[in-house]
Amino acid sequence: MARVPFQDQPDEGRLWVFAARAPLAEDAQARIGASVDAFLDAWAAHGHALRASRELADDRFLFVAVDPASEPPSGCSIDAMVRHLKTLEADTGTELVAHGPVWYRDGDGEVRCVSRAEFRGLARDGAIDDSTPVFDTTITDVGALRGGRFEVAARDAWHATFFR
Repeated sequence: MARVPFQDQPDEGRLWVFAARAPLAEDAQARIGASVDAFLDAWAAHGHALRASRELADDRFLFVAVDPASEPPSGCSIDAMVRHLKTLEADTGTELVAHGPVWYRDGDGEVRCVSRAEFRGLARDGAIDDSTPVFDTTITDVGALRGGRFEVAARDAWHATFFR
């Protein structure tokens, strides 16, 4: 088994962030967690097991990490992970592989998911500003996650373009 606890991943570990549009119910979290764990247990690149981990956060964010020092993931292995998640989407009715939406935290502390056009409209109308906490699903290493660069003020992420 190549799966390890998420906290055992090094800061330079390769990270992928997947996000559900709505909070996942406990049963969906359990099904997704079990399915991803089974995939990670067998995940390999060029016949070598990947030292991989996963973690769920805020009832909707799935983090998958690989220690590239043990065996770097290949393009084919990454494609296999995405295919697995796409199959899981169909099985659970929950979209996880979407790069278009924007996730942010509203004034009540709730995580919201909107389209980029809706986010732009919220910014234009003053409903949010550049201090609004946003989730940067484009981070690519575990160190960025641990360093607090996943949830940041909009001005400190690519989201800042909506306030110019």
